[in-house]
Amino acid sequence: MRKYLDENSNELMSVVCNECGKHLLVENGILKEGCFEADAVFGYFSKKDGQIHSFDLCEDCYDKMIARFRVPVQDREATEFL
Repeated sequence: MRKYLDENSNELMSVVCNECGKHLLVENGILKEGCFEADAVFGYFSKKDGQIHSFDLCEDCYDKMIARFRVPVQDREATEFL
């Protein structure tokens, strides 16, 4: 879960893992450790029609989540970091 300075600001104040509650390192508005950020937008024909769910996972919780997958995630190297 992300918290910003105010609702009109892009300045990141804190990030907390939605799974374990760990506070991730944020310095000067910059997240300084691995984090999985998800935004799930549910459309027509879902039980959550029109809802948007957002969450963050620390790297350890992300690894635990993908370890349960029957079909493994695709892993490839990034050539540029933004």
